[in-house]
Amino acid sequence: MTNKNLLLTVVALWAATVGVSAQETLQEVVVTGTRDVADVRFLPLTVTTISNEKLNENYRTSVLPTVMEQTPGLFTTSKGILGYGVSTGAAGSMKIRGVGSGADLLVLIDGQPQYAGLMGHPIPDAYQTMMAERVEVVRGPSSLLYGSNAMAGVVNIVTRQMNTDGVKTDVQLQGGSYGTFCADATNRLRLGKFTSIVGAQYQRTDGHRTNSEFEQFGGFLKLSYELTENWQANGDINVTHFNSSNPGPVSAPLIDNDMKITRGLASVSLVNAYGWTSGALRAYLDWGHHNIDDGYTAGAAPKTALYKHNDYIGGLNWHQIFGLFEGNVTTIGVDWQHFGGSAWNADKTTGAKTYLTKDKDGNIVEKQHADEVAGYLDFRQRITSWLTADAGLRIDHHSVIGTELVPQVGLSFHLAPSSDLKALVSKGFRNPIIREMYMFPPATTDLKPERMMNYELSFTQRVKGRGHFGVNIFYAKGDNLINTVRIDGKPRNVNTGDFENWGLELSGDFIFTPHWSLNANYSYLRMDTPIEGAPEGKLYFGANYHKGKWTAAAGLQNISGLYIATGDAEEKENYTLLNATVSYQVAPIATLFVKGDNILAEQYQTYAGFSMPKATFMGGVKLSF
Repeated sequence: MTNKNLLLTVVALWAATVGVSAQETLQEVVVTGTRDVADVRFLPLTVTTISNEKLNENYRTSVLPTVMEQTPGLFTTSKGILGYGVSTGAAGSMKIRGVGSGADLLVLIDGQPQYAGLMGHPIPDAYQTMMAERVEVVRGPSSLLYGSNAMAGVVNIVTRQMNTDGVKTDVQLQGGSYGTFCADATNRLRLGKFTSIVGAQYQRTDGHRTNSEFEQFGGFLKLSYELTENWQANGDINVTHFNSSNPGPVSAPLIDNDMKITRGLASVSLVNAYGWTSGALRAYLDWGHHNIDDGYTAGAAPKTALYKHNDYIGGLNWHQIFGLFEGNVTTIGVDWQHFGGSAWNADKTTGAKTYLTKDKDGNIVEKQHADEVAGYLDFRQRITSWLTADAGLRIDHHSVIGTELVPQVGLSFHLAPSSDLKALVSKGFRNPIIREMYMFPPATTDLKPERMMNYELSFTQRVKGRGHFGVNIFYAKGDNLINTVRIDGKPRNVNTGDFENWGLELSGDFIFTPHWSLNANYSYLRMDTPIEGAPEGKLYFGANYHKGKWTAAAGLQNISGLYIATGDAEEKENYTLLNATVSYQVAPIATLFVKGDNILAEQYQTYAGFSMPKATFMGGVKLSF
């Protein structure tokens, strides 16, 4: 089936959705676009929400494959059946509307920044389905509330919740192609004012290529206690460790390119809710240890040293939301974070360290760090029954780069109880990361922030208890992008890049009968400067069936014009993937399932030189009691 025919099918579904005239009864609420629970109708931002049910319907251990399918305009690279890895050859690069890659897209866990303190990029292997109540994706700049790294948008993983007294436990075991095995367990407990949620997971695979093994284990703990009717104390910790082997590109395989990575995060917070005002104060720490052998090609000599580093992000954030008068929501907040770390080469024989970080004068130092502090104000006012206005400003100061102003203005027109039209102008930015300023030969200390202005117009039509349809168009212009160029024969990081991206995004879902539901989305991206890991067209069509003890889910995804190489060696990839899952409840607490990915056995790659596996199959059991 061609992309055109698939698109016509999706449009027909959306037309049927819009054609049902009804008034909505339940509004969708989100937390990511406002730092607190808010009705999405009154936010000018474009937000995609993926529920716990949707995240778990295909029994995937990572949230990213499902988030990519369900979010128009978002694409994530992969290189194998499990694991993304880090360093050279790593996958898991996320882009929204062609912007992202390393530090341009911010991942949050319950609103807490989650990225490597030296390298600035997210760690995709840490984002496990077992911990997620839902995932909220803001498509477009979110720097007003979240500062640097949110230039492309935000992916916020909202962790599991327990809202009623009792105990609930979920255990999932599965295995299949290429010696792959995955296990995870989650226990949720609520006793009066006390809530605990704990989870653990283990997964491994031999991989579909030589030297592509992957193993990971970890867990999380989340505690909450209601101190009073208006105050709640929370604490959480999350640790994951993975051992990964990178096989290198097919044309030049690598030997012993192995990595041992440990990542962790922890936070404590106080949350208040008084009706007329609510807010939170949080202290957090995100840390990691990386131990990497860069490997060698056949015929070359093995590396004599390992690359190692310790990185961290520590911070405080506070926000308070007020209803100053009728129809008003005003958010004020302050963020502070201290981040950095130490990187070195460790001799394999002697263990001797050669440090890799420098100061502003080019001298080698053991550690390097930076600080960032910001204050922001977001003012949202319902002017009439059909119009809500939003305006905000962030003042962000970096200890090395200086001060950045981040404005945002939006309007929401409530055309009918079930229809909304939104217009938004927003700015996103990214401060240079420590690697770009202080590590390796291209390092330059006088870099400026990358910046982007985004303009978008969106329309949403909801159908009472049956579904929704959404369409939006956007234009984004970025400049000051940090590129590596040669100056006087030497590589240097400089602010030379720019881009103009515009596009169209469609999304819809509809419940046809008590047994059948469909969902689909499509995005078209036009880039004046091609970007690796960004497709021009992305289409997903999913169908779900449930009757009695049987459940089935199938998804068809078509990717067109995916740039896997740019410049003189430009290369695009086009492919279609069919995935399906069937499950049967054999007992009140037990469900058996089988699933297949890439059932059509498509030959494709999302990262140049790394062919993806053909058809893979898994089977297992889920216990809930």
